[in-house]
Amino acid sequence: MRVLALAGRRLLSSLPTLLLILVGIFLLLQLAPGDAVDALIAQTGGGADTRAAAEMRAQMGLDLSVPAQLANYMWRLVRLDLGFSSIYGKPVSTVIFERLPATLLLMLSALSFAFFFGLVLGVLAARRVNGWPDTLISTLGLVFYATPSFWFGLMAIVLFSVHLQWLPAGGLEEIGAGYTGLRRTLDIAAHLVLPTLTLGLIFLAIYLRIMRASMLEVLSLDFVRTARAKGLDETRVVVRHVLRNALLPMVTLIGLQAGTMLGGSVVVESVFSLPGLGRLAYESVVQRDLNTLLGIVFVSAVLVICVNFVVDLLYARLDPRITP
Repeated sequence: MRVLALAGRRLLSSLPTLLLILVGIFLLLQLAPGDAVDALIAQTGGGADTRAAAEMRAQMGLDLSVPAQLANYMWRLVRLDLGFSSIYGKPVSTVIFERLPATLLLMLSALSFAFFFGLVLGVLAARRVNGWPDTLISTLGLVFYATPSFWFGLMAIVLFSVHLQWLPAGGLEEIGAGYTGLRRTLDIAAHLVLPTLTLGLIFLAIYLRIMRASMLEVLSLDFVRTARAKGLDETRVVVRHVLRNALLPMVTLIGLQAGTMLGGSVVVESVFSLPGLGRLAYESVVQRDLNTLLGIVFVSAVLVICVNFVVDLLYARLDPRITP
């Protein structure tokens, strides 16, 4: 019952945020020149006459005023209808859910990689503070954070795909291979290695620095000195007493950076030709497909809200004093 009550409160508090995001994106897109009809005409070589273009705008509802278009979209959204993609020729929900698995796989793998290695390296740096491991790890973290993701992705393709030929250069799986079962799983995993590293290294740098600082703060607290005074060995003190408390800022970052990771996937999916939401958002902006872009924003916002809900539950689990 407590979880259901929490879910209800979080849902009600998230609705105004979701509404503001959708309205803001809708109005910003209206300020951009052109619309979906202009994009369709450009794709066909610009041969449509003025009357045909007007008829197409009337069919899509683009001849209405901006408030009327916004009202129509919100009414469809209440009925869970994301509209029809004029560019892809199918419902927006179908287009999005065809691309969603690739983005979720990329986000989950990059987040797991960044969180695990950030945790390990942060603990190691804190345990060897001011020593050579701490200096080396902190320097690598700074390099990873300062390196643009697109540059790292391109260099990774050149090294591991072109020269060494160890990993695929792009795509989600081998086209036309027809793999099934375990063979297909391994093929997808191989295609995700370079995108995961490219997207995850920046977040790895953030996590290790946060974990290092949090570990150093907790290690100086009184209850840690008490545990050592009782004769507990250092490994037990770190694992059972320090690590659990030091994890709280790391868990908070997962919720805060879920949206940032979705934004970063636009660049990574473009570099590695991954058929995900990030690349779909880029294509929708270029082709002025308003319905698809708004659908992507809606689904992305819901994903971020869900991630933050899970983070709240984890926070309460790690520290019982916190009431979610």
